[in-house]
Amino acid sequence: YHKLLVYKDEYEVSRLHLETRTKAEEQFGGDFKMSFHLAPPMLTKTGPDGRPLKKQYGEGMLKGFGVLAKFKMLRGTPFDPFGRTEERRMERALIKQYEADMRDWLTKAKPDAIDALVALAELPLQIRGFGPVKHANAAKAEKRREELLVVLRAGGAGLTHAAE
Repeated sequence: YHKLLVYKDEYEVSRLHLETRTKAEEQFGGDFKMSFHLAPPMLTKTGPDGRPLKKQYGEGMLKGFGVLAKFKMLRGTPFDPFGRTEERRMERALIKQYEADMRDWLTKAKPDAIDALVALAELPLQIRGFGPVKHANAAKAEKRREELLVVLRAGGAGLTHAAE
C-alpha cells in the first residue's frame, strides 16, 4: 500500500536531484558540473518507440528543482500542474482500487484464500518505473489482479493454477 501512496512525482524527483547534488558536493567537492537527462511531461516529444524522448539539461535545472521541491504542497490539489497527467490519474486510481480490494476481501478472508489475498496485497510492489514502464507494469499487475480475484471468488481453490 505504501508503494502506491508514495509515488515519485515531479516534486519528489526534484527533491531527489537536489539531494544527489548535495551528496556529490560532500563526496567530490564543489568544483564539478552536473547534467540531467529528463523528459518533462509537458515539454516532451514521443520517440518512434512510443517512449518520451529525454533531453539533456545543465545545472540551471537545479533552480527549477528547488522551486518544484518547495511546491510539493500542491500535490493532489486542483492547483497541481502535474495532477492531471495520465500517469497521476492512474496512480490515484490504483490507490482507490487497492483500498476497495482490501476493504472487500480482508473481511472475507478464508484460510484457503490467504495466499491469494497476500498476493493481491503485494501487487503494488510490481508497479515500478515512470511513464511507459510504469504503465506496462500496471497492466501486468491488473492482469494478475483479475486472476487473483477469480481465485478469491472461488474461495481460494486453484491458486497454484492461477499462479504465474
